[in-house]
Amino acid sequence: MEMHAPAHPGEVLREYLPEGLSITNAASHLGVTRAALSRILNSKAGISAEMDLLLSNALGTSAGFWSRIQVQYDIWQAKQKYHHPIARFPQAA
Repeated sequence: MEMHAPAHPGEVLREYLPEGLSITNAASHLGVTRAALSRILNSKAGISAEMDLLLSNALGTSAGFWSRIQVQYDIWQAKQKYHHPIARFPQAA
């Protein structure tokens, strides 16, 4: 059982971006708007499949790396919300 929240992918991305690279320049290099990249870096938006590929190419990470971080974050967040128990589907005869 996980005891703490996994990092939002934007927090991880901050560690991967070259030191001194502005958000504006990084966004331009990726071909996205500054606002779009800023929302990710500030944990206000998630990583899409397209962004995953852009980041993977620009940073040398594997395709799916950023999406896996996003899924881990999303699942942890969903587990924190109340969910009523749901019975399993009955077995087909």
